[in-house]
Amino acid sequence: MSVRLKVCGMARPDNLRAVAALRPDFLGFIFYPKSRRYAAPTLTPADAATVPATIRKVGVFVDEDMAVMQERITEYGLQAVQLHGAETPETCGLLRATGVAVIKAFAVGEKFDFAQLLPYVGQVDFFLFDTAGAQPGGNGTAFDWQILKQYHLTVPYFLAGGLALEHAAVLQNLQLPGLFALDLNSQFETEPGVKDAELLRQMFQQLRP
Repeated sequence: MSVRLKVCGMARPDNLRAVAALRPDFLGFIFYPKSRRYAAPTLTPADAATVPATIRKVGVFVDEDMAVMQERITEYGLQAVQLHGAETPETCGLLRATGVAVIKAFAVGEKFDFAQLLPYVGQVDFFLFDTAGAQPGGNGTAFDWQILKQYHLTVPYFLAGGLALEHAAVLQNLQLPGLFALDLNSQFETEPGVKDAELLRQMFQQLRP
């Protein structure tokens, strides 16, 4: 099966339609006000409703209030939430119980303590591994993916962090336990929140032969 692809950080209506036409498996909308890719001011629920039903919509949050997340889920028709803060396993479980898939993100540096994931097993649907940096996500740099060869849990995960077209050949043949999807963001932008649809098309073509 071809690798699943997620494009995150969508923030403009026209750009959303252009990227949706490439048929990624997931599209991410960042609802973190401090992010340069904050979706709420520029993307309306009506814009999100134009996304084909075959593409799962993901809302990205950072230590957000439960009521606010539930409001966004309803407004934007989100099928999944991606949590980049210090959200507890209990919070993840409560969200999951509402019927949305839960993706819990963890920052990876030169080393990573996989034991911190254990309390989340059974409370989330996916993990997401991103590069540690100044921001909760979207720092635009890659970490050493070989660290993930130590992953032995049953929860599948998204690989994020500076993935670029130059990585396509390596990513296509990446044999990592638990790898579910690739998360594309900052390396495919003309500016924060605006994706280069042609560059993404080239990446998709290489990853989906």
